[in-house]
Amino acid sequence: MSELTSVSQAEALIAEHMPPFGSELVPLDEAVGRILRQAVRAEHDHPPFDRVMMDGIATRWSQGMPRRLAVAGAQMAGMPRQSLPSGDACLEVTTGAMLPAGCDCVIPIEQLRRDGGDYLLSDECQPQAGQFIHRQATDCAQGSLLLSPGMRLGPAEMALLAANGVAKVEVAVMPSIAIVSTGDELVNVDAPLGEGQIRRSNDTAVRAMLRLEGFARVAMEHIVDDEAATRERIAELLDRHDVLLLSGGVSMGQRDYVPAALAAQGVRKVFHRIAQKPGKPMWFGIGPRGQAVFALPGNPVSALVCATRYARPALLAAQGIPVSAPEHVVLDSEVDINPTLVSFVPARVQTDASGRSMAYPVPSRTSGDFSSLPRTHGFIELPSGQGKAPAGTVATFYRW
Repeated sequence: MSELTSVSQAEALIAEHMPPFGSELVPLDEAVGRILRQAVRAEHDHPPFDRVMMDGIATRWSQGMPRRLAVAGAQMAGMPRQSLPSGDACLEVTTGAMLPAGCDCVIPIEQLRRDGGDYLLSDECQPQAGQFIHRQATDCAQGSLLLSPGMRLGPAEMALLAANGVAKVEVAVMPSIAIVSTGDELVNVDAPLGEGQIRRSNDTAVRAMLRLEGFARVAMEHIVDDEAATRERIAELLDRHDVLLLSGGVSMGQRDYVPAALAAQGVRKVFHRIAQKPGKPMWFGIGPRGQAVFALPGNPVSALVCATRYARPALLAAQGIPVSAPEHVVLDSEVDINPTLVSFVPARVQTDASGRSMAYPVPSRTSGDFSSLPRTHGFIELPSGQGKAPAGTVATFYRW
């Protein structure tokens, strides 16, 4: 029996061997939700000119300025810049307009009263130089870094791209991913259950996890427990996809055909079996044209733990997303730990009165017991050791 790979070794080996997905240029309207792979700098100053912030009038401020100002014209949004002819005059302005030349004060319409061709300042109006003016480049100067590679493009990022003339965006290539369930006992969600059968659920859970992270090109497949069929289907899937996420068929049973089928197709094993519970049988390798292959255990808790702990962060890193700092929690109660294996224990997390993130363990009875998982937010990772991890232990936490 081969030596078990440690959790930290498995994580490092995946990071070392995981191929990048590369980048591509897409039209702006196709970039929503994608991962940016270019630096974006300000095309021009923001705002590009001294900008009027209120509807009203623009004038030149002075100590003891007149309370009646003659209207000398208008400066509307989008118009070329106008000029103020004299200090006792004003120009009507709208929000977003350029500040007219010679003006340094904007007075809102609410503080004015129109009297023929003049505006009268209300008694409570006490204008100040510079008021209601958004000065050029106060948001950012031309050439300033606005967006960095690795950012997911949401509404705010899309607005910046559009405002700075980025009509085509360099984003991470969206990999084609196949989630493959193995086993004769598995049937579709809408199929009647025969004796000894269960409905497929691992693939649905893993696909949901990937879709929440923005991975849209995800297919679900099923392979029966047949050696020839397993080899044939894996060959087809490797030809069509960049990533395979298999569930089941990787233990030591007489019908666990996946490792041999992968080897027959030129997939190089990086490791098989991790010193952890649940999820010890996990397998990882790289295909002949750089396909990443994660072969997860078949038990539901094991499969979801391994996908969360290893597959998801590896896929995000391959898209260029920076690795985030781990989340730490404090155990609310003692937890049994394994003397030789790292333990992954489902838990719910909430913040206590002192601001600490407290973890409340909800251990699964077996690696097939996933009925309690909806009451949890993820799982804690506890190193091997004797006895129990006491309440108050600080542990790393991974969210589903």
